[in-house]
Amino acid sequence: MNASTASVLSDSKNPVDAAITSRRSVRAFLSTPVSKETVREILGTAGRAPSGTNIQPWQVYVLTGKRLSRLSEAILSAYNDPETAKTHTEEYAYYPKQWVSPYLERRRKIGWDLYGLLGITRENKDKMHRQHGRNYVFFDAPVGLVFSIDRVLEQGSWLDYGMFLQNIMVAARARGLDTCPQAAFTPFHRIIREQLAMPANQTLICGMALGYADPDAIENRLTTEREPIDVWTTFLD
Repeated sequence: MNASTASVLSDSKNPVDAAITSRRSVRAFLSTPVSKETVREILGTAGRAPSGTNIQPWQVYVLTGKRLSRLSEAILSAYNDPETAKTHTEEYAYYPKQWVSPYLERRRKIGWDLYGLLGITRENKDKMHRQHGRNYVFFDAPVGLVFSIDRVLEQGSWLDYGMFLQNIMVAARARGLDTCPQAAFTPFHRIIREQLAMPANQTLICGMALGYADPDAIENRLTTEREPIDVWTTFLD
């Protein structure tokens, strides 16, 4: 655990709140290894997430070393070929087909805030492409997580899955680690299925980078804003 993380967690009166509020999507990681024992601890803790009638719908693939590199290379090969990339589409719609306010403005802000830090302008299509492609190397994290769910399960189990993913990210923070949940992997589900020997009855949910944040990477200075609770909460007495 680095000094800044230890300070955040130890100085708080509530370390759970500190782990939640210090969580962020990190887009540049150090090569520092994360032990298999630590990953097992995080996943074991996350597995206490609630699920309807205790279905526990999560399936997780943990990639490190050569297996992680092999998957990244396969996806990047398709991503960097415009004609091949067109043949890869999502199995499910993560984002709306038509953006409306206020979601459109929030989406644009985080995108341009990140690109602004990286010095990428609207005209820099090649740089945008390369930056998005960093998803597929898990932003250089030493651990890549891939999540899937049985196709027979319905929307409620997807809601349960979100709680499981959040538990992973919070448990990681409690151990001085960082994460980035990545829907960017979903168009390449066929490649991922082949690389991981994922059963046909499984749907890819997303990927997630796990490791230690690079403190010197400018993209890790990005701090996303949150709306005040009065914007999205109605108190009824």
